[in-house]
Amino acid sequence: MESTLEQHLDDTMKNPAVVGVLCTDQQGHNLGCRGSLSDEHGGVVSVLSKQAAALTRDPTDSPTVCLESDSGNILVRSHGTITVAVHKIAS
Repeated sequence: MESTLEQHLDDTMKNPAVVGVLCTDQQGHNLGCRGSLSDEHGGVVSVLSKQAAALTRDPTDSPTVCLESDSGNILVRSHGTITVAVHKIAS
């Protein structure tokens, strides 16, 4: 699985608009990262996803959190036990 995850991270970074990507487990432990997102962001990304999920009534719903700034967006979403964050530059 590790090499598959590493390949997905590399493939995601090939998109010219993407400047960072991070995958964490449910505890915020880093499973892999590239670019502008690093180990230090794992806990925050994991908590953001959990808090967003707490806002919905449907326990099967997995909301996407979008942090917007003038320089770009960070999109955060959980997929099962893995949380993914993607940092995209503004176009």
